[in-house]
Amino acid sequence: MAIFWFVAISLHVLAAVVWIGGMIFLSSVLAPLMRRDNAKSEQVSLFRSAARRFRIIVWLSIVILLTTGPVLLHGRNLLLNVPGDWPAVVRIKLGLVCLLLLLTLGHDLYLGPQGNHLRAIPETARTTWDNLLVHMCRWVPRLALIVGILVLLAAVVLARS
Repeated sequence: MAIFWFVAISLHVLAAVVWIGGMIFLSSVLAPLMRRDNAKSEQVSLFRSAARRFRIIVWLSIVILLTTGPVLLHGRNLLLNVPGDWPAVVRIKLGLVCLLLLLTLGHDLYLGPQGNHLRAIPETARTTWDNLLVHMCRWVPRLALIVGILVLLAAVVLARS
């Protein structure tokens, strides 16, 4: 039985590390390179390809986290359908996880594709709403990264309790 818990915890931590680490890499390494004035179309294409591939890894990580998370909660005698029994740190962590999932869904399904389309339009031809969406395409992933780090911090507090 100890091997089961070791595998569940290891998969959970690995999925979180891959997701958060990838967000840090994309937002602090690749994205700034694309914002340079002299970014070539090949570089932009490379960034988009990397982001698309990372999206697959993110959603695989989400599946792993959403599978192992309830198992690990059950191991602490906490059930998803009895939130009244959860310690505050579990409520905070799960709330942050929900926010992170919403930000990721919103970016992957709407903002990302819309932003790619809008960036092809000259800035002078965009509406105010278009420019707001382009701006949000840059800030939603940053906000998701901050929320992801807060989830990790909540996980540390939970692990130590």
